[in-house]
Amino acid sequence: MAGPDHTLPPAPGGPGPAAPGADPGPAASGADPGPAAGSGTPWRRVHKITPVLNAWKVVVAAVAFVAYQATDQIGNLPPDVWDTVAAFRARAVLAVVGVLVVVALLAGVYSMLAWRRMRFAVGAESVDLHTGILFRQERHARLNRVQAVDVVQPLLGRLFGLAQVRVETAGGGESNVVLGYLREPEAQQLRNEVMARAAGVEVAPAAAGAEPAPVPAAPERELLQVPPGRIVGSLLLSGSAIFFALFVAGLAALVVVTGEFAPVFGLIPLFLGLGGYVWGRFAGEFGFRAAISPDGVRLRHGLLETRTQTVPPGRVQAVVLKQGLLWRRRGWWRVEVNIAGYGEHTPGQNGRPAETVLLPVGDRGEALTALWLVLPDLGVDDPQAVLDAALEGEGEAAGFLTSPARARTLDPLVWRRSGLRITRTALLVRRGRFTRQLDVVPHERTQSLALTQGPLERRFGLADLHAHSVPGPVTPVAHHLDAAVAARVLVEQAQRARTARAQEGPEEWLRRVDRAAAEDAGQVAGEAGTETGAAPLR
Repeated sequence: MAGPDHTLPPAPGGPGPAAPGADPGPAASGADPGPAAGSGTPWRRVHKITPVLNAWKVVVAAVAFVAYQATDQIGNLPPDVWDTVAAFRARAVLAVVGVLVVVALLAGVYSMLAWRRMRFAVGAESVDLHTGILFRQERHARLNRVQAVDVVQPLLGRLFGLAQVRVETAGGGESNVVLGYLREPEAQQLRNEVMARAAGVEVAPAAAGAEPAPVPAAPERELLQVPPGRIVGSLLLSGSAIFFALFVAGLAALVVVTGEFAPVFGLIPLFLGLGGYVWGRFAGEFGFRAAISPDGVRLRHGLLETRTQTVPPGRVQAVVLKQGLLWRRRGWWRVEVNIAGYGEHTPGQNGRPAETVLLPVGDRGEALTALWLVLPDLGVDDPQAVLDAALEGEGEAAGFLTSPARARTLDPLVWRRSGLRITRTALLVRRGRFTRQLDVVPHERTQSLALTQGPLERRFGLADLHAHSVPGPVTPVAHHLDAAVAARVLVEQAQRARTARAQEGPEEWLRRVDRAAAEDAGQVAGEAGTETGAAPLR
């Protein structure tokens, strides 16, 4: 599974590190943002309508709550109240308009103050964001902990030509930094700068009051593209869509049999939840494209809210390839990943974040291409045989370690399918007969390992091996292994994970690539020196 060679474009040179111990705080609130104290890094402003775009959801929720309360109580008003309203109709309208004007003025003043306080800076070591008026907040995302950088355009942002830059870090959730809104070209340029600095490239700092020097975008090569028709077909053949269709049919039959619509209103929340899930999947995965570039894997998708993700090399913690029962005839697979920062609390489509999808639906070749994007080397001499056994095989073919025959009592249908394979670079766990699944965890990304046994498993001498990862759709578990074998694998795999993590190198992935290239060059020079009688380079 060797991939093509890529070279990085030249980046502007120049020193950019912040002085150790320098205070990165901004100038006093209301003043023009100047350079961070002692660092030479200027503070930048977001677009002026950012506070308005950030607050629209709160305003809509408040209006909906007031409207609901008003309509709920309007039928209980006595007749004399309506007579009073009719007598003073003009004054009532003026009063409502006046309240709306006052609220708009207060919101405008607050938005302006919030905008003057909201500022960010991209330094040599971190991305800093300062916000808040009454409750001030300072966020600092270290560049060597950046897991992904996204350019997001919500529907309202697209109407104004604006976008957000979301810097996802290993801490996830509260440690992530959202920069914006910015004009879409500025957001793309900011993404390039953050990715370059996170890779270890020195970027020339901008002078006070001047625009930052543009950082060229790394070239990319598109490898995957999913047409909308295939996404629709995959949803129609998914279990959720089939359950939704059966639910609608059952609801219609209930109305026909009983002749009453009362049960329909009670099931409306469930109906909206199922429909929202299917729509969220379609809207979030619409127009999906994946490309490879020197700064990582680039993903683009979204119908109403468009998102451009960039995942640096080595940031994917685990991969899963799934195939539903109804997808087998077409040979379709789905690929999802675990990425630190895109955890369970990351906003997504109805609890299923589209950010963790590496391929919504594709044939086997496309699924293996998606796997290659994050794991170029499977660590075996015959990857084709291993992948055949992992995706569709069973038993001990290609060196898989499977459940013993006594596990048949607990797993009569799946026991020969369940198994694991350890390669030089990753742990592979396969499972499922009706829904096939292959989990892949690189050794250096293994968070921890554990053995679990239930009462029946202890009775049959079996155990489950868990390879823990960051929160996400991938939960690798090898079920019903021989207990003694599972204990031995746990010890050996823990040692492999420690060794692989120690050899991983610096967090800045560009420096890691440069170091690997230097080692390769040294090895070639050493071999040449050995042939000519010279001492090898060290």
